[in-house]
Amino acid sequence: MQESELPGLIAQVLWAAFALAVLFGAVAQRTHFCTMGAVSDIVNMGDWTRMRMWLLAIAVAMIGFNLMVGLGWIEAKNSVYGGPRLIWLSNIVGGLMFGFGMVLASGCGSKTLVRIGGGSLKSLLVFCVLAIASYATLRGITAVARVATVDTVAITLAAGQDLPSLLAQASGIDRQTLALALGIGLGGVIMAWCLSRAEGRSADVLLAGFGLGAIVAGVWWVSGRLGYLAEHPQTLEAVFLATNTRSMESLTFVAPIAYTVDWLILFSDTSKVLTIGIVSTLGVIVGSAAVALATRSFRWEGFAGTEDTANHIVGAVLMGVGGVTAMGCTIGQGITGMSTLALGSFIALAAIMAGSVLGIRYQVWRLERQG
Repeated sequence: MQESELPGLIAQVLWAAFALAVLFGAVAQRTHFCTMGAVSDIVNMGDWTRMRMWLLAIAVAMIGFNLMVGLGWIEAKNSVYGGPRLIWLSNIVGGLMFGFGMVLASGCGSKTLVRIGGGSLKSLLVFCVLAIASYATLRGITAVARVATVDTVAITLAAGQDLPSLLAQASGIDRQTLALALGIGLGGVIMAWCLSRAEGRSADVLLAGFGLGAIVAGVWWVSGRLGYLAEHPQTLEAVFLATNTRSMESLTFVAPIAYTVDWLILFSDTSKVLTIGIVSTLGVIVGSAAVALATRSFRWEGFAGTEDTANHIVGAVLMGVGGVTAMGCTIGQGITGMSTLALGSFIALAAIMAGSVLGIRYQVWRLERQG
């Protein structure tokens, strides 16, 4: 590629990611997609409808990602999830913090963006606090604590921590073949379970499950295929264009929220450029707002009182610190990371679920005490 062609390709990558994120926000707003709500429905009412929706999205993303691995288009090792260093304690501690925090903050990072699009001033505050907490955990005071404590506990897996690579090393079977088998097999089992009951075949479940899972897979293609250069015209090195991590990326909503605020604050600094994470963050808000306005469901929403405000601030801090520590949120680890079949994603997801259950139990306890 000629250097003169580079800006055009970067623009294609950014516009494609933005368009997919707009679709994500629109579908999430239309279907009331919410991981915290899915867990709450199970704990409080025994209703698995929204959990089937969320698991179906995981299954579709898993199948899509591993089909692309099987075709030789992308590799899990080129993502932050499939690397050789398994920081399992960080996944657990960060996941617990994030899960508990999203209950206090009325939703995870993606739900915060969707709620902003719907008119929630509460979520706007969560967005700002989450951005500060996550940036501090990326590069600031809590980053120092993270690196000096939980991140020191790790296991190094030379082949990478995604299941196809681990099994390929142990069995000698080709990694691409294993990715196809495991991705389609495990994803197919999850999908079959989701669709096995009538509640899993409703229009909203099908739209959110297939739609959002396909969008996550689509962003993987944008970053890992469209945005990949085997030889950058300036550095002559392999590069994934328009990414914050310098690796292949798909949707996640903790660190990108911090990068978005950083870009807005330092807009005049020419070193601050748009990335897939930033345009995805903005795109979800735009997509959600479009649907909210079109369906006349847009409503300004404020805090009920001091305790409500405090809960949301604490929840946002926990999500910011926990999400970066765990290397992702309910979308970043729960759908995007899980699609790579990385061990760290399985661990982080289990911890997020456990943290959210603890958060819901805590809220019930608080209500009972007040009553």
